[in-house]
Amino acid sequence: MADAHVSMGVILLAQTVVGFVGNLSLLSHYLFLSCMGNRMRATDLILRHLILANFLCLLCRGVPQTMVAWGWRNFFNDMGCKMVFYLYRVGRGVAIGSTCSLSIFQAVSISQGDSRWAGLKGRAHKHIVSTVYFSWGVFPLVSIVFPMYITGCRAHNNMTILKAFGYCSSVRHDPTEDVLHMTMLLVPDVLCLGLMLWASTSMLFVLYRHKQKMRHIQRTSVFTRASPESRATISILLLVTAFVSFYAMSCISQICLSVIYNPSPVLYLIAAFAMGCFPALSPFLLMSRHSTPCSLLFTCTKKKKVVLP
Repeated sequence: MADAHVSMGVILLAQTVVGFVGNLSLLSHYLFLSCMGNRMRATDLILRHLILANFLCLLCRGVPQTMVAWGWRNFFNDMGCKMVFYLYRVGRGVAIGSTCSLSIFQAVSISQGDSRWAGLKGRAHKHIVSTVYFSWGVFPLVSIVFPMYITGCRAHNNMTILKAFGYCSSVRHDPTEDVLHMTMLLVPDVLCLGLMLWASTSMLFVLYRHKQKMRHIQRTSVFTRASPESRATISILLLVTAFVSFYAMSCISQICLSVIYNPSPVLYLIAAFAMGCFPALSPFLLMSRHSTPCSLLFTCTKKKKVVLP
């Protein structure tokens, strides 16, 4: 068991470090563009909020779980536990909202002229910032119930502990309240996931139609490259696919922790790894739409202004 803890500690540490480096690199790219006076695209505004949400997730879940894997215990008091879990939940929610806004905006941007969404192209960028800030308003409000279940390991003298995480614990409440609070937490997630799947389906349909139209050109010219819109769409589709996959892994691990009466500490570490996959890997998926690292860092030397898609 000790070897398993050490191995998971190494994996979680590597995941956290890689996630911080990736998000910091992407954030530095956008700061560099801002300092050079370049106008940011609407999608870049969403991505900056996604980067901040990723930092919250890695800091509030990846770092504590790594410390637990390496043998530290009970390093948070009651207020610290509530704050860490609350900030993680907010970061996770904003990541869902940002990914949802990004997929919807891209779906509207690449919609065909005969589509009913084509009329929204000119107005989409005006509302995209509002949707992101709306996520920062909704998810902190919804997540306010989450600290009610969290307490420090040394603050449960007269409580029946439901689960212990090594550095914090969750306490048992009335079953009716549990169902109500769980519904409040799940409704925004399910709504955003549904919108993401709808937008992804729309983008796949548009890409398929575009591929059918361009098939003749691709056959006659070996140097034909995908358009910037197509590359950006594929990148966002990869991001949404990764998010849905890792979200499903996280839900499965959470269900296992809920139904198992006395889960192994390694299972908690595996669940933490599943929760940290998206914030750690998403910046690299976003950077993959650039052909080389140099083009990521020095895009502004090629274009003085970045136009809206």
